[in-house]
Amino acid sequence: MFLPRPYQSDSINLGIIFLTSSSFENEILILPTGAGKSIVIAKILEPLDGKTLILQPSKEILEQNYAKYISSGNKASIYSASAGQKEVSNVTFATIGSVINKKHLFNGVKYILIDECHLVNPETGMYQEFLNSFPNAKVLGLTATPYRLTTGSEGAMLEFITRTSPRIFSKVLGYVQTKVLFDAGYLSKLEYYSFSVIDRSKLTVNSSGSDFTEASLKRYYKAIDMPSKIAGIAKSILSKKTNLLIFCSLLEEAISVSRKISGSVILTGDTKTLERERILAQFKAGKIKCLINVGVLTTGFDYPALEAVLIARSTMSLALYYQIIGRVMRICPGKESAWVVDMGGNINFFGKIETMEIREVNGLYSVWNNGRQLTNVPFQK
Repeated sequence: MFLPRPYQSDSINLGIIFLTSSSFENEILILPTGAGKSIVIAKILEPLDGKTLILQPSKEILEQNYAKYISSGNKASIYSASAGQKEVSNVTFATIGSVINKKHLFNGVKYILIDECHLVNPETGMYQEFLNSFPNAKVLGLTATPYRLTTGSEGAMLEFITRTSPRIFSKVLGYVQTKVLFDAGYLSKLEYYSFSVIDRSKLTVNSSGSDFTEASLKRYYKAIDMPSKIAGIAKSILSKKTNLLIFCSLLEEAISVSRKISGSVILTGDTKTLERERILAQFKAGKIKCLINVGVLTTGFDYPALEAVLIARSTMSLALYYQIIGRVMRICPGKESAWVVDMGGNINFFGKIETMEIREVNGLYSVWNNGRQLTNVPFQK
């Protein structure tokens, strides 16, 4: 049994009141990385009296949410090919890809909870198709990053998911500021180190205006010998920290870096499931000290003992930046602080996570940091 933190109790109560109310607008709860979203989900589910479906984008997040729910003696099933189980019960945890063509199995579903709900595309896609099939279900989304990339007449921007047109979620049910968790000691103290390695002005923005092109990254990284610079900084970090997770943007770059750091291992989206699980187990056990990843480990990777992340890339994606730092924010016995080491000008561009905040004006929400609006404004490099 576990006792929810005060902000968790508030979120749980809001979720239960909403789902058992007569309102039929889809709403969201915003909880920062490390806030204990799986606890909130578990406690919201407990008093519900109808057929309930919890949707997650991945096996890893599903297993975390399911484990927390059944740890209090609750009963539930899993419907997910990646998790190796396909069973429907009154409370079912599922991955969207496994149920999209099995909608008939969920006839009569009363409640739908969606974790990582920022992934729901309001215009098209599996989530939209699935939700359209159950117009009478109450839908509650949960996320730490409540915005989506859109491109319109003003160019590319991140729009708060309750402000897109069309939209799936109409209202913000509640939110917790990241500062609340840091001030209460629920998240690790962060130490930021920024190295002026990448000149963002030398990179080319892609056609959507949302990030940098792979071609410009390759060209620039070759010109400055980026792998050697990454390896040098990584070795310095490893001389002071027991483990390190590196975020690279290109596979060939990651391979080159790995050759320069003895004992390091690469993980990508193409790594087979069993090999991925073996690598992560060894990393968490301390057998692998340096893990280099490309395009993965931004969500669903829970390793509180992680001491340092190296952002070996530039990005214009606030969600990516937030999720990368989120990997090192969790507290752990013996972990006094965590390092965020940046080579791409990202800290200067987005600011520190501790000072990032959600603001609401006349029912319209946006994300700000240090007086700068980060969502619902056109991107600028």
